[in-house]
Amino acid sequence: MVTRRWTAVGGASLIVAIAQSLCTAVLTISGIRVAIGLSALAAASGIYAPAKGFHQDAIRIPMLILATVGAVVNLAVVFWIRHLRARPSAQWRRRGMSPREKRSEKLQIAMAILTIVLVGLETWTHPMVHRTGTPPPKVQQSN
Repeated sequence: MVTRRWTAVGGASLIVAIAQSLCTAVLTISGIRVAIGLSALAAASGIYAPAKGFHQDAIRIPMLILATVGAVVNLAVVFWIRHLRARPSAQWRRRGMSPREKRSEKLQIAMAILTIVLVGLETWTHPMVHRTGTPPPKVQQSN
């Protein structure tokens, strides 16, 4: 009887924790959406000034480097593990991977590749979106 009560308390605690986490996630995503919308509005309005805040180069470039290094290290570790698993000396102790482990490994590879692609796109498109320097000359309309 005592274990049923603790199971019920544990289950109720889990439900409350999940509800709280969902609420936090919704509020966080909402704030991120607002920030993305405001930055898109600022970019569309043609601001010709150096980026300030979190998007300045002093923060942006180290974060891009950190993301790239992390993705490359992740890919290297996954492929090194695959290499070690395939060696003849490991065959005697090798066990099959569960479907969950296979999915996890594929997801890690996909996320690392996606990170590298997104860093490349950010590096390529950043100068186009965040123009620095003087604005282009205004074109005079003839009457």
